[in-house]
Amino acid sequence: MDKNIVVSGIRPTGKMHLGNYFGALKNFVALQETHKCYFFIADLHALTTAYDKTQTLAQDSRNMLIDWLTAGLDPKKCTMFIQSHVPQISELTTLLGMLTPLGWLLRNPTYKEQLNEIFKKKYAGQTGEAEAVNPTTPTAAAEKMALLTEKEISEMSSFGFLGYPVLMATDILIHKAQYVPVGQDQIAHLEISRDIARRFNDMFKADILVEPKPLLTAIPKVPGLDGRKMSKSYGNTIELGEDVESVRKKVMAMFTDPNKKRASDPGNPDGCTAFAFHKIYNPQACARYEECKSGALGCVACKKQLFELMEPELKAFNERRQVYSQDNALLDKIIKEGAQAAEASAAATLKEVQKTMNLCVK
Repeated sequence: MDKNIVVSGIRPTGKMHLGNYFGALKNFVALQETHKCYFFIADLHALTTAYDKTQTLAQDSRNMLIDWLTAGLDPKKCTMFIQSHVPQISELTTLLGMLTPLGWLLRNPTYKEQLNEIFKKKYAGQTGEAEAVNPTTPTAAAEKMALLTEKEISEMSSFGFLGYPVLMATDILIHKAQYVPVGQDQIAHLEISRDIARRFNDMFKADILVEPKPLLTAIPKVPGLDGRKMSKSYGNTIELGEDVESVRKKVMAMFTDPNKKRASDPGNPDGCTAFAFHKIYNPQACARYEECKSGALGCVACKKQLFELMEPELKAFNERRQVYSQDNALLDKIIKEGAQAAEASAAATLKEVQKTMNLCVK
């Protein structure tokens, strides 16, 4: 068994942005040099919350592949594939779902967060009501669900949304991944994959599924233009492949210290979006920190310096993206070969599981 396997995926929910690039893609590019990597475009996961909005899903998947190639992922160094193109994933999800307790799914952090968010909106302004039921147990979660209308829970009332942790576990377990790259705050999301692997092995007295370990990665905090987390839902992103002039305008309009009224006023770089980007593009920019605090560096000059740091990489990225986006034959080849490689790995694990579960394997 290969002890150096890494698996990770990203949902194709629209254009990727700099938060995705620095938070995941740059790490993927580094990992392909040191590990056997399976990186998948998680189109099935996209259906868990947007099952009725699939008009652009196929094109979004191809666009994501273009972004990956542009960022530096190499099909000769890693396996890139579209999740739905490997049917063994869906089949193993069904088998593992048979032995996954409902309570594990109801306690899943993402499910609880989504439920709490909907519940808080329903009882906004009603003191105490939003905290009246704490969904830390299956019973409490069920009680909370019962208080919501069908419309209010439509996005999380599907089998797919509740069961998505099983699909996530399958993505990892089917390739016998040793590691999954995550940030410190994502470790809890990986635990159910370990639980399912352990439960299967204990139940069938087998040593088939590997309990994946978190591969902790230093993920830089990439703020959005308004200081909040960069997110498409906030409309505060800089997209990969965005026109350079458009990026320049966004940089010059970035949120900075509101208390710095004049260029010569002392500033607070710790709460400044522009300075957060300075640290990403030039980690050694300590001088600018002191210049800002002393009032020697104004916000406009700071943003101009930031754009000068960003511009060469943005231009190079756009040029590479243009080349890949026009080569449909290459994209088709990568998609086909990636699916074949992923399917070979997945089929081997699925067959082992089927035999272990005493199914009649054809």
